[in-house]
Amino acid sequence: MPSPAVATATQETQSEWDRVAGTKAFKDLMYTKKMFIVPAFVFFVVYYFLLPVLVGYAPKFMDTKVGPVNLAYIFALSQFFVAWIIAGLYVKAANGFDKLSKDIIDNLSKDSAARLANSRGGN
Repeated sequence: MPSPAVATATQETQSEWDRVAGTKAFKDLMYTKKMFIVPAFVFFVVYYFLLPVLVGYAPKFMDTKVGPVNLAYIFALSQFFVAWIIAGLYVKAANGFDKLSKDIIDNLSKDSAARLANSRGGN
């Protein structure tokens, strides 16, 4: 069982987290991230499983020669490029997420400093 000091610190941390999670800025950050991550994930999963599905259900199409290799090999190799493109797009989007996160942290720091000053009798 945690000591009373640890329990109090945990409760304060939890209430601080609840306060942050309830802010409009945090909800906007989560919404923005979701609007990128969910479509990217769905696209990649569909693209990834399209290869075995096409090989299984359209083998003649996937056996189409494109130069010295067939379409299935090109499709399989393209998955590496698609993964790198999605990763690059995420890195670019994450810079925006980082800016939003920094704004939330800065606002939280200002609010915490103001509450600390008020609790000590300052203005």
